[in-house]
Amino acid sequence: MTTPFNTEAINQLIRTRRSVFTQQFEPGKVIPDEIVEQALENANWAPTHKLSEPWRFTVFTGAGLQVLAEKQAAIYKEFAGPKFKQPKYEQMLVLPQQCSHIIAIGCHPDPSLPVMEEIAAVACAVQNIYLTASAYGIGGYWSTGGITFIEEAKPLFNLGAEDLFMGFFYMGYVRVPSASGKRKPVAEKVQWVRG
Repeated sequence: MTTPFNTEAINQLIRTRRSVFTQQFEPGKVIPDEIVEQALENANWAPTHKLSEPWRFTVFTGAGLQVLAEKQAAIYKEFAGPKFKQPKYEQMLVLPQQCSHIIAIGCHPDPSLPVMEEIAAVACAVQNIYLTASAYGIGGYWSTGGITFIEEAKPLFNLGAEDLFMGFFYMGYVRVPSASGKRKPVAEKVQWVRG
């Protein structure tokens, strides 16, 4: 059977994609904006019910990384309440500078659709970012840590009260690759019904 795509390359890309964390990034090496734009364009083609396209992205790079560092740390300090931890605050001030780009991930749900479908659409968009980054040899990971669940953080990413802030995608060139992945056999998780 002939296909219009190199299916083996696609299978390999999906199966070798790994999260690569900030401590594994090449310090100071900056990804061309064109690659990040390509990842976002691919994200924009994720499946979406009724073409609601709920994903919203804010990209921080260059001096914008310092802006993010200072603002997220200030939001955390002001609104974390009893969950505030000084080491976490200090990490927020330095972690963005270890990246080339950071993409804040938002969801602008269509109120006529189940919110689960809108969240799933954004997750598919993020997977497209993951796969694009991997195809270009870029490292990255999605995190819902930091200020993700602080409502007062939303305006920093141009998100309204009805929107969801779904974390950050951190990007950088890979200095130390992640270990090979492993999965339990798919047969343990699938049931076929043939009649």
